[in-house]
Amino acid sequence: MLSDMVGNTAENSRTLPDLCADFIETTRRHDWVAAGSAHDAAILRAQEADTAEKTQALTVLAPVLADVALGEGPDLAILAGGLMDLGADPGAALEALTARVAECFELAARFPALWDSAGGTELPSPDDDTQVPVVLERLNAADPDALALSAVEAGHATEAWFTATTWAQGLLVPLQRREVRDSLPNRERLAAAAEAASGLLPAASWVNGLLRVLDDETLIVLHRPTGSGYRLTIGGIGDNFQLHTLLAATLIGGGHIEGTPPDPEWVAAATDGQPRPVGGIEGRFNLVDGHGEWIWNEGRPADVPVLDGHRVIVLDPPPYARAWDTGRIYPLMKPTITLDHVLTPDEAASWTAKIAPAKNA
Repeated sequence: MLSDMVGNTAENSRTLPDLCADFIETTRRHDWVAAGSAHDAAILRAQEADTAEKTQALTVLAPVLADVALGEGPDLAILAGGLMDLGADPGAALEALTARVAECFELAARFPALWDSAGGTELPSPDDDTQVPVVLERLNAADPDALALSAVEAGHATEAWFTATTWAQGLLVPLQRREVRDSLPNRERLAAAAEAASGLLPAASWVNGLLRVLDDETLIVLHRPTGSGYRLTIGGIGDNFQLHTLLAATLIGGGHIEGTPPDPEWVAAATDGQPRPVGGIEGRFNLVDGHGEWIWNEGRPADVPVLDGHRVIVLDPPPYARAWDTGRIYPLMKPTITLDHVLTPDEAASWTAKIAPAKNA
């Protein structure tokens, strides 16, 4: 018993960077039992470590994330994302993490062509790694000259197909922070790769959505029934369901437009409360852009087209009842919406003269 106590004391005295180094070493030698223990020990220590220690641990992980084989790196990426979530400075590892996630998406986007050239039919689920032996067997049995990729490229594309989702999880938490989105390394490459893989990998769609979030974006909002208008600034809003609720809370709830304001639980779901309120959320408007096209709630604020230098949203009466279940799709991202200016009647009339009538859906 005494030896156990001494062992536990020694383990508890180890720093988070030391424990991360253990996790790296056990992962590289494919000792998954020891790696699991090292990961758990690192997470436990991270709960107590200060910001400096967590950031130093992230610094230990960063160079390994940059060059580890894709098949060995997913759990390292998740640990890195977990440390960022617990307060480590994301900048210590974002350069490496964004580059590798982009690489995963780029390679995974090539896998369907490879699978098709090998005679595969239905794509294997990227989340089911038990299919890896079956996939490799088919690829190895195929005529090398018929494959869409070389043997080396095929191996990398297959590895990426089955690991990209886990790699991406390391980015999903930090990307919900405004300061990370503002200074994200490799943004253009990551955005292009996430866009290319979005129809194939749900994780790529989530990353793509975060990269398209608008921050400090000015909106011109016109209420067609009354001719009133408003200039607002938004940020951190994940989709138009969330935007719809926040517009109703600001304009109806703020007393600027007549109507039934959204329930406080709906507003909480769209901001910082439970994302799925009991009974769901009901719409208050029909959103239309300045060109007369409907703005679908399933879209994102970035989809709203620009008219005369600003994204314009026209609020029409809802043609039918709309309801949805979730207030926000990124639960850790803090949305902002501020009413900067109520347009004067002349200003509102000038904007109203520029917009097209609503078209049929």
